[in-house]
Amino acid sequence: MSELISNKFKKWEQTCNERFDRLRENEEELNRFFIELYGIGEEISQEVDEHDVTVRRADLQREIKSLLSYAVGCLFGRYSLDTEGLCFAGGKWDASLYSTVIPCSDNILELNSMDSGLAADLKKFIETVYGPDTLEENLRFIAGALDGAGSPEEDIFRYIQKGFFADHTRIYKKRPIYWQFSSGSKGAFKALMYIHRYDSDQLAVLERDYAVPRNEQLKKELRQLNKSYSISSGKERTALRRSISRHQALLLEMEGFLHRLHELAEQRIELDLDDGVKVNYEKLRDILE
Repeated sequence: MSELISNKFKKWEQTCNERFDRLRENEEELNRFFIELYGIGEEISQEVDEHDVTVRRADLQREIKSLLSYAVGCLFGRYSLDTEGLCFAGGKWDASLYSTVIPCSDNILELNSMDSGLAADLKKFIETVYGPDTLEENLRFIAGALDGAGSPEEDIFRYIQKGFFADHTRIYKKRPIYWQFSSGSKGAFKALMYIHRYDSDQLAVLERDYAVPRNEQLKKELRQLNKSYSISSGKERTALRRSISRHQALLLEMEGFLHRLHELAEQRIELDLDDGVKVNYEKLRDILE
């Protein structure tokens, strides 16, 4: 049976508020006890400020971002809908732990289109978990929590492409477990990987199956734009000129990225996570966000 994320959040919000109020009352009762015991009522108050309570109230945007982060974890195999707790953080991979949502096979989720990669997989995840009948309403709810201004698909795509990695890095205190490949500031190419599934062939797969096809796609789009430009006029011609200029810049960025990626892929770099994230990140810094 399909479910609404909004209803799930309301129940969670109620649980958080009840827990918050109960703890605040307990802390104020303790304060009252010690105030009476030591006779210091004129010096301090038994009341506890909301900011000093040691549990949090529910926050819609934070919870939705946590949901998307959990979904990413499931898509990489860190978590499973079929098993409680952490499923994979190194060691031997056990495919039997995953049946409801199957993790990506090559440890790469690209972030270059609303219709493929992570954007499409997240949409499928929401449909699988909460049901097809409520999919559109759930996507609208998620997009609204992200302060979106476009269509739900556009808003969610914008977040995973521009906001997810920044939030993930902040939460993990600059020691991320999902690393974001990036061609550069213009965003011609982006993709995520999970460091605990990385192996020395990872960059070759990224190059062959993702970066090179992305480059060819951009070239094809540029050829189509040039063709349209040749038969256009007026305002349409001006808009096409801007698109052509942007695609040329993206392709120039991709050229540099492909060169750096190819050099690193040939080295078949190994990561040793016992050395820590910071040390290992430096090994791939030239192609990472």
